Amino acid sequence: MIRSVAVLGAGAVGAYLIWGLAERKDIDFCVVAEGERKERFEREGFCINQKVYFPKVKTPEEAKGVDLLVVSLKYNSLRPALGSIQTIVDEHTIVMSLMNGVDSEEIIGEVIHQENILYSYVKIASERKENRTVFDPETTVGIIYGEIDEARGTERTAAVDALFEGTGIHYRTANYILGEIWGKFRLNICNNLAQAFLGVGVGAYQDSEHAAFFQEKLGEEVDTIAKAKGLDVEFIRSCGKGSRRC
Repeated sequence: MIRSVAVLGAGAVGAYLIWGLAERKDIDFCVVAEGERKERFEREGFCINQKVYFPKVKTPEEAKGVDLLVVSLKYNSLRPALGSIQTIVDEHTIVMSLMNGVDSEEIIGEVIHQENILYSYVKIASERKENRTVFDPETTVGIIYGEIDEARGTERTAAVDALFEGTGIHYRTANYILGEIWGKFRLNICNNLAQAFLGVGVGAYQDSEHAAFFQEKLGEEVDTIAKAKGLDVEFIRSCGKGSRRC
């Protein structure tokens, strides 16, 4: 049973956890921060969907030994935060990384045991401006998680299910979580990356054979890497195209 939760990274994704968990009275919930950031969080709180929340703000030392640590940092902030993660995590702590990409769990595993990590990802469309975050709770896909080693059973995923139940957070367990994480990665690479360097909108893939060519070739590169890692490329491709529930 999960009775204590810490969120490291209180941006657009972290706000989803704050929105869903901060007012639960039966868990010890906190945001992790230090120094000036901690003081600012405690002073200003977090404005989420026009409501201001004031969760506890703890240092890594104060958060040590929580049942669940959710890492929702920007990618470039992960390595500088490894010391904090190492401080927070106890032998029983479950760690979920809701960061984009496919290697945050591997990086976190440099300082804690891989067995502590429950693989996961999030799908949320949110807008953050300064200290204000806005998202639509109803259309948010939510948090997806699962064990990469079936031998671990379902105890941890069931505990996370129970934590999120009734909070408004959307969630589900995945049978092939690694494939789904790579499916989201493929989707981001094929769409977002091509749009960024071409300076076009999503409609360009239908309007321009040149934009579609970039999209296709980026997908092939992801497929090649996934195949080399022994992953199910067809599953990843179908996830990346949105034809599966992932």
